Amino acid sequence: MREKLGSRLGFILLSAGCAIGIGNVWKFPYMAGQNGGGLFVLIYLFFLIIMGVPVMAMEFSMGRASQKSPARMYQELEPKGSKWHIHGLAAVIGNYLLMMFYTTVCGWMLYYFYATAKGDFVGRNSDGVADIFNNMLGDAKIMIFFMGIAVAVGFIVCSFGLQGGLEKITKAMMIALILIMVVLAVNSFFMDGGEEGLEFYLLPSVDKVKEVGLGNVIVAAMNQAFFTLSLGMGAMAIFGSYIDKKRALMGEAVNVALLDTFVALSSGLIIFPACFAYDVEVNSGPSLIFITLPNIFNNIPMGRFWGSLFFVFMSFAALSTVLTVFEGIISCTMDMFGCTRKKACLVNGVLMFVLSLPCALGFNVLSGVTPFGEGSTIMDLEDFIVSNLLLPIGSLVFILFCVSKKGWGWDNFTAEANEGKGIKIQKFMRGYMTYVLPVIVAVVFVIGLYNFIADKI
Repeated sequence: MREKLGSRLGFILLSAGCAIGIGNVWKFPYMAGQNGGGLFVLIYLFFLIIMGVPVMAMEFSMGRASQKSPARMYQELEPKGSKWHIHGLAAVIGNYLLMMFYTTVCGWMLYYFYATAKGDFVGRNSDGVADIFNNMLGDAKIMIFFMGIAVAVGFIVCSFGLQGGLEKITKAMMIALILIMVVLAVNSFFMDGGEEGLEFYLLPSVDKVKEVGLGNVIVAAMNQAFFTLSLGMGAMAIFGSYIDKKRALMGEAVNVALLDTFVALSSGLIIFPACFAYDVEVNSGPSLIFITLPNIFNNIPMGRFWGSLFFVFMSFAALSTVLTVFEGIISCTMDMFGCTRKKACLVNGVLMFVLSLPCALGFNVLSGVTPFGEGSTIMDLEDFIVSNLLLPIGSLVFILFCVSKKGWGWDNFTAEANEGKGIKIQKFMRGYMTYVLPVIVAVVFVIGLYNFIADKI
């Protein structure tokens, strides 16, 4: 008998927890900063609606109809003799690959909370703050220890069951995350000079977009909208398989996307007023989180408290993804090998720790391994495979499977997606989802690949 979630709220928070991660609270603010602020946000929201929500509804539908994990769901839905199930194996591999580097990033957040709460940043200048980040990367013991904590916490929580472990903890963590965000955002609003940051973030500026180029802004917003929901590897299908048929799935996809967007937008409300208040470059890239913000916290009243709270928030965002993707890995293991949940957690806990070591060591012991040339790391390779290949190609496979007569087919997909109350897929959407949506996803894939290769040449 397949386990079920205890509530609709649990389903929405778990699905959102999978989508909400570093891409929202780390990447979204600096992407907005690099691409002109307000107009980037509007274009991002447009692509989220027309691209992200339909693909998420498809993943939910496949999971609910099959009542299986990605490892076995195609076998339940595909026509006899077809080969769609090959993607199920790719999805399983993709979840492992994602966690092989994501556990390291989650470890960074946990370490930064520890270091901030301990007062390591107090009294340091900009160079001193940068040294803490570089020393962390260079210390193999620290990297392994905090990565190990992320792996251990994730599988221990999941071992207590779907409702008693994952749903219970994720609910509490997501509610706490939202409350912390609100507190941090209110604090940023009242910083002297923060109004300019809000203006930059929320009001579209044609001049700023001209500097970057409208085409570049559109491509960046499209990429961010696509990747923010963690689609293409079957993570959402897992949670679709855990819910009943009381609610139509397009409406549930909209709810998850709204919560995901709320977190992404709120992270900007926290960061941009603080950057403008302390005259910090908003387009400083990933270092915004690990070097720029600790400098800001050093210079504001109660900075140690606000810094600790911010990295608790970041840790929760990272852990929410770790927990939900681990659940997908556990579910696939149970489906493939027929083992118990506790055995799947134990085996995968050891396996994931070992598989995550190359990334954690890629900044120190294995720093000589440079897959894309000088300055690149093992993390860059793993991220490239997941972000540039598995996610877009996987999403394209999901779309084609749901709309093609040689796959599950439009009628079967919409019958499942529309069962229950809520927003339903309408007949007029068929042309768009069959012919336009696959092209958009293919364009995201090609542009992402082209930009990556051009960057390395």
